[in-house]
Amino acid sequence: MIWIKNRLSKIITTVIMTALSVFFLIPLLWMTSAAFKFETDVMVFPIQWIPETINVVYNFKAVWMGSVPFYTFYLNSIKISLAVTLLTIAFSSMAAYSLTKLRFRGRDLVFILLLSYMIIPAQATLVPRFLLVRWFGLYDTHASLIMMDMFSIYFTFLLRQFMMGVNNDFIEAARIDGAGHFKIFWSIMLPLCKPILATVGIIKFIWSWNDYQNPLIFLISRELYTIPLGMALFRDDYTNNYAIMMMASLSAIVPLFIVFIALQKHVIKGIALGGVKG
Repeated sequence: MIWIKNRLSKIITTVIMTALSVFFLIPLLWMTSAAFKFETDVMVFPIQWIPETINVVYNFKAVWMGSVPFYTFYLNSIKISLAVTLLTIAFSSMAAYSLTKLRFRGRDLVFILLLSYMIIPAQATLVPRFLLVRWFGLYDTHASLIMMDMFSIYFTFLLRQFMMGVNNDFIEAARIDGAGHFKIFWSIMLPLCKPILATVGIIKFIWSWNDYQNPLIFLISRELYTIPLGMALFRDDYTNNYAIMMMASLSAIVPLFIVFIALQKHVIKGIALGGVKG
């Protein structure tokens, strides 16, 4: 009897979660459907989920070969997002290792001070960051966006929580064999932290790809624009053409889907382990 109740409970939960998943996917499905339609068919009611006539070639050309240089924004976003992601992983993992496995006076105080900076919203630092960028001569460059975003207290904290769960016996054994801190960090710690490193990489890439505020303030040259600013240009040029707008939106999220689907197991595992370790 208990087995039947548990089985029935799992079935009901699965049905409810499936229904909720479909409900939340409806906007994405509509956007995908609209991207393949003629403009006159986008607002037809009831909704034609599978278009009778497909206009994907024209919409694709309008996005990638039209007046708005979408491919340039794509390359800019890939460049910035990859650079920021790799640098964040490097700096945050080294900081987390030092705050976890190295012993020095004031280590816990340094960690507490780092955490205290998390209460300061990014918007409160816009003016000083703008003045510093202008002073260093980096205004209207990709370097300014990369340098401002490559340090992350949040991901340092996440990595530290994961590294606290790594058994110190591995490190002690490496020290007995004569390994230094860099060798231990590179050959032992990083391989053991692959799940959380993948999590940090995916989340940071998505955040950087979708960042609108920093490019809006620190970039003025159109050829340096990223995807979010490029989408704003599309909104201005194709205000009433939802089919082209949806094709541009669909193109903009394709890299995020590819990255997430490829590493989703690492993301789920890394978040779960990073949240309970330590």
